[in-house]
Amino acid sequence: MDAVMDRTEIVLWVRHASGRWSARTLWVVVVDGEAYVRSAFGRRGAWYRRVLRHAETEVAVGGVRLPVRLLPVGDPELVRRVSDAYRVKYGLAWPGPVESMNGSEAAATTMRLAQAGQVPQLPA
Repeated sequence: MDAVMDRTEIVLWVRHASGRWSARTLWVVVVDGEAYVRSAFGRRGAWYRRVLRHAETEVAVGGVRLPVRLLPVGDPELVRRVSDAYRVKYGLAWPGPVESMNGSEAAATTMRLAQAGQVPQLPA
């Protein structure tokens, strides 16, 4: 997962129910050493809906596809910090798209990238 951290964009591969794969380029940000993504189209995003149905997912990094899990983020403070990270990382170059990515619809789709098989840490 370290290879994802410095990327401006990642390619997320999501398996459809039919077995075929589709790719979507996503912006990725890092907060406290963890990578986060959002659906630019909010809950309407096809990849996002598939992930919620537990579709198999992979991230392409350096020509290699790595299995990942996407874990929804429900903590409003963490969602705000992810929004801040989007603003810092992409805001100067793409202010309009960043404001869209930080809107309530897209922010509600914040997900943490975790290695497949990794057990998520529970809050203390």
